[in-house]
Amino acid sequence: MIFFELFSNAPEIIKIPAGQPLFREGEHGSTMHVLIRGAAEITIGSHLMEALLPGHIVGEMSVVSPGPRSATVTATEDCEFVAINEHRFNELVRQAPDFALKVMRTLTERLRRTDASVRPGAQVSTVAHS
Repeated sequence: MIFFELFSNAPEIIKIPAGQPLFREGEHGSTMHVLIRGAAEITIGSHLMEALLPGHIVGEMSVVSPGPRSATVTATEDCEFVAINEHRFNELVRQAPDFALKVMRTLTERLRRTDASVRPGAQVSTVAHS
């Protein structure tokens, strides 16, 4: 199944204007989001961690383990995100098991990048996937 087909009938689209946050570091979170239109960036404090384009996932830690957000996501262009709560996440995994693997890869790659940013010289592996 094509990744974007999973969200074609998305029940909750969140529109975020350029310059505004989807969520802020430290806020409680229990949903993840998929960027379907626009561009955004992930920051921790004032450190830019990642630029986001359509198809990127954010907030994946919160759907697995609700709690404080570890980063801020800010729209750099007008954006549309699909919100995915735990129930919807489980449905998506049943519908397309590769979706769970994509979420785990995203989580792992971000953890490695964050680790490398606090431990200079740490190796960061980037794996191409869709």
